[in-house]
Amino acid sequence: MQVAFLFVLLASLLGSTQKSSCTATGDLEIVRFESKVFPAQRNLRILLPAGYRLSENRDRRYPVLYLNDGQNLFDVCTSQFSGEEWRVDETVHDLIARGTISPIIVVGIDNGGRRLRPREYLPYVDETLKPAEPNPEGKLYPRFLLEEVVPFVETQYRALPGPGNRTLGGASYGAGIAFYTVVEHPSSFQGLLLESPSIYADDYHVLKDAESVRVWPHRVFIGTGTINEPVEDVEKLKKLFQKSGLGPERLQVVVQQGAGHSEKWWAGRLPGALRFLFDLSGNSQHAGL
Repeated sequence: MQVAFLFVLLASLLGSTQKSSCTATGDLEIVRFESKVFPAQRNLRILLPAGYRLSENRDRRYPVLYLNDGQNLFDVCTSQFSGEEWRVDETVHDLIARGTISPIIVVGIDNGGRRLRPREYLPYVDETLKPAEPNPEGKLYPRFLLEEVVPFVETQYRALPGPGNRTLGGASYGAGIAFYTVVEHPSSFQGLLLESPSIYADDYHVLKDAESVRVWPHRVFIGTGTINEPVEDVEKLKKLFQKSGLGPERLQVVVQQGAGHSEKWWAGRLPGALRFLFDLSGNSQHAGL
């Protein structure tokens, strides 16, 4: 119903067929995904852990990290804005190889393209956006994610099912819609990764929505720089989570002096974020949901 074609990208097998300037690595599947909620053509970019296909692992299931703006996560050849990428594939592989985190599946969820991205990621009108998006549809995003993307992943891949094994994240608008999704569905994810979050639309409407939330993900990581970055907004989020009872064992906020608003900086903070969200103390088994 949702998937028209499946393209498998095995970087280790591509050899000379892959452009030398491209940077994707590992066992990365590119899946053409059709949504009834957001009909724009898009892919899911699914990074499988090393050994996923081995016969001895055929019964093993894995936690899943869902990240917005899938085009910008793995490869400079598909990155939409800065010509940089998050280096998710390299970082996850390194952390798993070192035994810092357990193996995980990463699902990069493409946006509908640069023109449609604000419409899909904004639940409220952003008055600062030029040109403005007068008809934001971000309120539909939780349905797209929880009724279409997540069921597909948990059916087609050996993902550990249920909210206690899911983490959601993104950057900028992608972080804002991740936060909105958790506000609207507080028991849907055990972890939340917010980089340079955009939460200011319509006079911080999403923060007003969040005032009634009583259950938050078990662990929340928030990162920002200080150059053209939402430092004050991150402080608002920090106070919100702390007021809800999230102490340092559940909430980590990193304000990086001199850092800006791009994939370069999000990539640099990613190892620390994943160590916090996916440590080996068993937090994925105690979701606090």
